[in-house]
Amino acid sequence: MTPAFRIHLAALLFLLLMAGGAGRLIYIEMSEKDFLQDQGDARTIRMERINAHRGMILDRRDNPLAVSSPVVSLWANPSELPDDLQSLTELSTGLGVSVDEFTLKMRRAESRNFVYLRRRAKPSEADAILSLGLPGVYGEKEYHRFYPGGEIAAHVVGFTNIDDVGQEGIELSFDDWLSGKPGKKKVLKNLYGEIVRDIMPVAEAVPGRNLRLSIDQRLQFLAYRELKSAIAQYEALSGSFVLLDVQTGEVLAMANQPSYNPNNRIQLDLSSVRNRAVTDVFEPGSTVKPFTVAVALESGLDVGYTIDTSPGFLKVDDAVIKDPRNRGTLDLGGILAYSSQVGISRLALSLNEYDIWKQFQTLGFGEVTGVGFPGESSGFLPNRRRWKDIERVTFAYGYGLTVTPLQLASAYSTIASGGIKRDVSLIAGQVSEGQRVMNARIALQLQSMLGRVITEGTGQKAAIESYDVGGKTGTARKIGENGYDDTRHIAFFAGFAPQYSPRFVGVVLINEPKTEQVGGGSIAAPIFSRVMSNVLRLLSVPPTDTREAV
Repeated sequence: MTPAFRIHLAALLFLLLMAGGAGRLIYIEMSEKDFLQDQGDARTIRMERINAHRGMILDRRDNPLAVSSPVVSLWANPSELPDDLQSLTELSTGLGVSVDEFTLKMRRAESRNFVYLRRRAKPSEADAILSLGLPGVYGEKEYHRFYPGGEIAAHVVGFTNIDDVGQEGIELSFDDWLSGKPGKKKVLKNLYGEIVRDIMPVAEAVPGRNLRLSIDQRLQFLAYRELKSAIAQYEALSGSFVLLDVQTGEVLAMANQPSYNPNNRIQLDLSSVRNRAVTDVFEPGSTVKPFTVAVALESGLDVGYTIDTSPGFLKVDDAVIKDPRNRGTLDLGGILAYSSQVGISRLALSLNEYDIWKQFQTLGFGEVTGVGFPGESSGFLPNRRRWKDIERVTFAYGYGLTVTPLQLASAYSTIASGGIKRDVSLIAGQVSEGQRVMNARIALQLQSMLGRVITEGTGQKAAIESYDVGGKTGTARKIGENGYDDTRHIAFFAGFAPQYSPRFVGVVLINEPKTEQVGGGSIAAPIFSRVMSNVLRLLSVPPTDTREAV
């Protein structure tokens, strides 16, 4: 075989080989194109989740109480991570852990293809780690809830968990409204799982809806500041303050102590999380005496009706009801002004106990307010078939039933509104017309009587310069192991301002003050005065013209 022949043979074989390859390519292109395309796409095209941000929670003046900030959650596939020590050291240093700790964590998770490295990192911190370009390390864009007011409105707003799901407060009760709907998109990823290109959206992300609360952040701060100061001053266990708009039933402020910072979930004290103003119940003590007097007025008694409280005590069944001193003869307004236990007891014994019970029920005691807050308590309103005399009198001055501070505020709002009971609301603009549950004349008479509590009676420390105020003090003993404990008290003040044509109702509760003075008039009334005076001036309510009111 000559050299020339061998060259021609080799060339022929090469041409045949080329022709065969081209034919194979043509065959594949013609018959297996779709299959191969699908296989390629399966290795490079992925469906990526598009997280939707949660709606904002705003106060009534559109100041943010809860917002969502963009963050990045870092995760890894342990089987894809590099083995060299230098890469692992760089990664662990960026995460703020030792390389040994990081390696141990990855070894324990080697059977999984997903493990979080850090949840909700700041975008700048996440970019620093992702820029290392290490295989097996990925980032997912998410949103983190932030509360600009911190602990000031924490009990109302609540908080979300790490997955942005509401856990407490408004965040929980309106979770469906606030939550966004995540979307999907097709993306092209490279060998390292990084997104190279967005191909097309499959479903658009729908952001959550904003929610405007009735809370006024300025008034909320006033209530929070004074309550926190008072709890420290009186060394009390806890306290609550509720402020209502009389004309609408909206909650303008709702503060509790102790409070918590919802931005710091790691050190969260669960005992401080609940909204005591709607979840905790207490015997209201003398704050319900005006409602007993309302029953007396409804029965036909005149405001000038008098009761002899001498000699300052009264024996009922096996108990002795006492006043601090002998007040002699008091009219109905005097009974409220000096909070006479003997006077209200004699009055209660002259009334039908079921009429008093019905009055309390009509005002909302024993049932939830309907404010829509999670964990709201209904309180307790006893309904006995037969009442002992001691049960009748103690019930009339606030023992044997339990209420929440919000329920008490709602009841006083009925007096302040002229006998109209309105549903209380935490949502701005959610106003009901209300219904009449008390005669307008009787409501006005009670307003006048409760003004005497401030001018001459037990609530003088609730007075506000340049404004007439109405309200009632209350001091209730707490139940201990052996009955009522004379060393543990709850101090109340419930009132409204201005006294004539009231605009606002405020309720103060101080639980177990440790100071020498424990009464509602000495402890709760001054808190009401300081908060309400600032509220009236901040909202430009004109000072009272007493002569015009009379």
